[in-house]
Amino acid sequence: MVTPRCGNPDIVNGTNTMLPRSNKRQNPGSSPTSIHTVSHYSFFPGNPRWPPSKTNLIYGFSPNTPVAAIDAVALAFAKWDSATHFTFSRAQNSQIPDLVIGFHRRDHGDGFPFDGPGGTLAHAFAPTNGRFHYDSEETWSVAPVANAFHLETVALHEIGHLLGLGHSSVEAAIMYSGISQGTTKNLHADDIQGIRALYNV
Repeated sequence: MVTPRCGNPDIVNGTNTMLPRSNKRQNPGSSPTSIHTVSHYSFFPGNPRWPPSKTNLIYGFSPNTPVAAIDAVALAFAKWDSATHFTFSRAQNSQIPDLVIGFHRRDHGDGFPFDGPGGTLAHAFAPTNGRFHYDSEETWSVAPVANAFHLETVALHEIGHLLGLGHSSVEAAIMYSGISQGTTKNLHADDIQGIRALYNV
């Protein structure tokens, strides 16, 4: 638990949200027989999700968001866009965003204060709340460098929460809760299986 991590809990109201899920799915192009797999993704309690009519999500940024972070978050949205049934677009002019990204420190009014350098790096809320917050006191970087946290990798993780995914027990998955400075990750098969199972697509 000393590894810097996402602020979303693995235990909610005494329930472990990371219990492996048993899944039946059919491989594309295969015969109708199903194969049995065990996945390690999880969902928020109650499986909150965006309604079926809401597959195009608009995102925006709080005024205090650094330009470098805006570009990194946009790249993360593009990766989720290419791997899911969702499309993402940045808010234009007077559009009201479904998702709002910002940088905050310590107690910032959402009931989940940050703790300064180390510990909690960021957190996001389950659908359809749409808030994603970075801890502004952490050291952030666009490129992978040894003494900073990778903006895009953390964004990929938190966007998973915005879509309804909880944490994964698969260390290679983007939805794994901990990450070290200098580490970069991408979407993993477990993440994609999780989002497809949640939305039944």
